Parts: sequence; structure tokens; C-alpha cells
Amino acid sequence: MNLSSIDIVIIFLYLAVIVGLGFWISKKASKNIQSYFLGDNNIKWYWLGFSNSSGMFDVSGTAFYVALLFVYGFKAAWLPWLWPIWNQIFVMVFLAIWIRRSNAMTGADWIIKRFGDDRGGRLAHIIVVLFAIVSVIGFIGYVFVGIGKFSATILPWDLSNPLLSSQQTYAVIIVALTTLYTVKGGMYSVVATEVLQYGILLVSCVLVVTYAVHDVNYTELHHRLPEGWNNFWPTWKLDVNWSNSFPQANQKVAEDGFTWFGALVMMMIAKGVFSSLAGPVPGFDMQRILSAKKPKEAAMLTGFTNLVLYIPLFMMVSALTLIGINYFMPVLQAQQKPDFEVILSKVVGGYLPAGVRGVVLAGLLASFMSTFSAFVNAAPAYLVNDFYKKYFKPNEAPSHYVKWSYVTSIAVIVTGCIFGLFADSLSSLTLWISSALYGGYAAANVLKWIWWRFNGYGYFAGMLTGLISATFVPKLMGLLATAYFPQYADLFGSGIGTLISFFIILAFSMTGSVLGCLLTPAPSQQVLTSFYANTRPWGWWKPVARWARAADPDFIPNRQLKWDILNILIGICWQMSMVIMPVCFVFGYFEKGFLAMGTWLACMVVLKFTWYDRLYITAAENTYIVHREAATAPIETE
Repeated sequence: MNLSSIDIVIIFLYLAVIVGLGFWISKKASKNIQSYFLGDNNIKWYWLGFSNSSGMFDVSGTAFYVALLFVYGFKAAWLPWLWPIWNQIFVMVFLAIWIRRSNAMTGADWIIKRFGDDRGGRLAHIIVVLFAIVSVIGFIGYVFVGIGKFSATILPWDLSNPLLSSQQTYAVIIVALTTLYTVKGGMYSVVATEVLQYGILLVSCVLVVTYAVHDVNYTELHHRLPEGWNNFWPTWKLDVNWSNSFPQANQKVAEDGFTWFGALVMMMIAKGVFSSLAGPVPGFDMQRILSAKKPKEAAMLTGFTNLVLYIPLFMMVSALTLIGINYFMPVLQAQQKPDFEVILSKVVGGYLPAGVRGVVLAGLLASFMSTFSAFVNAAPAYLVNDFYKKYFKPNEAPSHYVKWSYVTSIAVIVTGCIFGLFADSLSSLTLWISSALYGGYAAANVLKWIWWRFNGYGYFAGMLTGLISATFVPKLMGLLATAYFPQYADLFGSGIGTLISFFIILAFSMTGSVLGCLLTPAPSQQVLTSFYANTRPWGWWKPVARWARAADPDFIPNRQLKWDILNILIGICWQMSMVIMPVCFVFGYFEKGFLAMGTWLACMVVLKFTWYDRLYITAAENTYIVHREAATAPIETE
């Protein structure tokens, strides 16, 4: 593709501004690791919300969603549940508050507050540091693959060399530019640049949608789309049939393993409950929550993230898919095995006008850089604060830890990029991260919230079993299927196969967690009481609730389980309406779009009364209390 002069000017101007802003802000982050990793807990919750949403608006995810919407139509709205995206609702409703009350610096630091600083607590601490690094490296590899594939497709220069392909070289260059300001500036630079990047993404979204719909004949478009493409509700077997116009798309569905769509959705829901209740993985989402000033603001920033992320994201996804169907489909139809993951880059590179193309390219670069910088800021916090400082150099000057943060950031980036060099595709990385890796994380991290007896040894055993299982189970399943069930071999490399892997890994991890816990002593009464009184989770905490009431007769246990379940259900409907509403409007299904809008508005009104109005902070205790008259209620089974 030949970029026009104005496109090139816009792109280079964006890169200069974003790197310059990162360096300008970086002075604030140089005081100590509290300012470097958490911004001194002095950043407004709405800026953190914009930053968090910008970090989730990435090139790789956008390309993945465009490919899904192109092939699966409206039912693609359900497929992001593979992550699952509605874990953000669980975080918004109650987990952000529980996490922020700890006053920890990282997720691993939080583990010490839960299990104590004895041998079991330290084992749990070490394993969560290891998981954090593995997951961040996996995500860096994921965005590395995405930006390389995108850049090599749309930029006109061939940068291939004896060591790297052109797409790998592009990825290395853009990663290096992002590294410049991210490593130097810490959380302050990350948030400042991500807020700017969110603005650029919003402008890009408006431009793309305006261009995509300006001359569309919706009657003709709807006739061209395959039967079932505009059906939102899941059916037991996928009813989108491309046989007449694009049989290669049906082959893509078969390869993904999504033909039995009803089974897929049920498995995703079951997986999603475990993954969501486990809480955010140790990464940038956790760091935003811990950076909030107060527990209430941690919940608000997560809700705000949902509000400002999904509508613009799926407006852009819908518009790019619409352009792809209108103009790029004949190219794909001529290919025997089309790569649907390049639709985004081909559309941007070949079908947008000069000027608009430059802004959109800058916006998509912004989406990559914001996601990348968010992950890079998260990983060194675990290595420096939770490993190096805790176990090797606990009494050094603040500047010493900041310098080591620079070193570890670069090391994690290099490792993640190497991981990305050997990844097969975005889909393979997406499925590995969302299913195998999350399967190893979910069991121990659900139990840490809801069961008082769960201890550091059980957490260590469950996480270690999960990590080992996540490494070997998917490969072993593929080998066994090939050897004994060759007719199902392809299934185990598909979406259904990875979900099956998730539950197998979850079972191994749960077994390891329970055995490791029951064969070792419970955490000390002092540690449990301190954690429970401060965090106030619901679940099986009855003995600890008695201890807390004995220590403080005014102690108020958490009785909000029913309200939290209600708000989760309403929140998921709210979030889903924000996913499907832009798709309906962009593709001209206006009746369905207004129905989705009505659902969106109704859910927000209900959440105003059932969630937002029930957030209270007591100045003395800095804790979350709902309806203070609960203080006089008798203590009940937790």
C-alpha cells in the first residue's frame, strides 16, 4: 500500500507527540516505586477508567473481533465470552472494592495480606509472581503478533531481513518506540498517554463509521448476507450458512470448533463464572484498581471502563467489518484458505481515503501502544516489589528500585517478543491465554475469596498444578486424539477443544488446591481476622466472622451476596447491550438497535439504584458498607 503524504505526517506526528508526552510526564514517576507503579494513588478514577479502556482496545483484539463478526454475524457478540469479557462486571460489582481495601501495591502483595508472611504465604506469593510474569509475557506475545501482522499489511515498506520477517521487524520497531516512554514514565506516563490514545481512538471510530455507512444500500446488503447472520440469540447448532456465497467461511467455523454453538455458549458461561469470580489476573487491570484513591473509586473506575470501552470498540469493529463485506469479500472468496485475521489491516490499507486512513492508523497504533504499555507497567511491579525487594534488597533507596524497574521492564519486553516470534496466530494465542492459562488460575483464586480455611500451601499447590497442566494438557489432548480418535483430532485444536482443556486444567488445579490446603495447617487466626475485617468478602467465613465480632463488637459482616448476584446479572445484560447495539445500528438493523439501546438505558437506571447508590465509604475505616442500619442486624451464617 502507498500511504499518502498526509497519512505519513499524521502517523509520525502521533508517534512524536506520544513519546514526548511520556517523557515529559516521566519525572513524576521517578520518586519511588509507589509513584512508578501506582501513581501515588493520586490519579482521578475517571482518568484511570479511560486508561483502562484504552489498554483493552488493542489491535490484536480488534482484528480478532472483526474476523469473528465477518464470519459469525450477530452471534459473534457471544464469542468474546471466551475471555470472558464480563469478568469486568464481577470486578465492578464487588471485586474491585475487595481488592482495593488491601492497600497493596500488586496482586502478589495482596496475597501476603490474605495468607500471611509464613512459609505457606510466601509460597503462595512466589507462585503468583511467577503466574503474573508468565501471563504478561503471553499477552505481550499476543499484542506483538497483532501489531506485526497489522503493520506489515498496511505499511508500504518491506523490512524483511535474514533474521526477521517484515511483520516481525515492524513489531520490533513499534515495540521499541513504546518501550521508550513506558519504561521511563511508569504509571503516570501510561495513564497520560493512554488517555490521549483513547481520544485518538474515539476520533478514528467516528471517522471509520461515517465513511462505512455514508453510501450503503442496506436492502441490498441484507440480501447479500447469509441466512442467520443477523440472528443474535444462540441456537444449539450455528445457523449462519455461507454455503451459497462463501463456503470457505463454513470451513473456518468448522476449524474453530464453533459449529455446535449452544454447547459452546454453555461451556463459556460455566467457564466465565469461575474465571470471573477468581478476579482479574495479576496485570494492568489489577494495577488500575490498586491505583485508585479509595475502594469506591476502584468500583467506579471499572464501571466507567465498561461504559466508555464497548460502544466505541464495537462501532469500529462493525464499521471495518461492513467495509470488508462490501469491498474486500471478493478477494477473500478467490482464496482457497483465506486469512480472516487480516481483514482489518486490508480494509484500513486499501479502502479508506487519505487522511482518514492516517488518523485510523494512528488510532490503531495508539490501541497497540496503550495495551502494550499497560502490560509492561504491570510485570516489573511483581519482579521488583514482590521478588527483588522482598527477598534480596529490602532496604535500598527508592531510586534503586526505580532503576531496577527499568531493567526488568526491558527484560520482560524482550522475553515477550521472543514468545511472539514463535506464536502461530492470534487465534492460537487467544485460546491459550483465555482457556489453558485461565484454567490454571481460576480454582485457587476462587477459593481464596470464599473459603476461610484455604491457606497459602493450598494456593501454591493449586496454582502450580494449574500452570503445569496449562503447559501440558492441551498438547497431551491433541496427541491422544490423534493417536486414538483421529476423527476428532481437529476438534481438540479448536475453540471447543480449548474449553474442554480449561475444565480439565480446572479440575487438576482444584484437586491440588484442596489437597494442599487440607494436608497443611490453616492460616493463623490473626491473619484471617485482619484480612476478613478489612476486606469483608462473602462466602464461608463464619468462624472468622465470630473472631472479628469478638475483637470489634461494631464489626459489620458482608451480607450483600444477593445484591451482588442481582447486579452481576443486570450488569452482564448492560454490557451485552453495549456490544450488540453498535453492530445493529452500523449494519442497518435499526429496530434491533433501538431494542438494544432500550435495554442499555434500562439496565443503567436499575444499576443506579441497586449498585451505585449502595456504595458507601466510612472515613474512619475506609471500608465499604451498604445500608448502615445493617450494623444492628444479628450475625448470620457466612
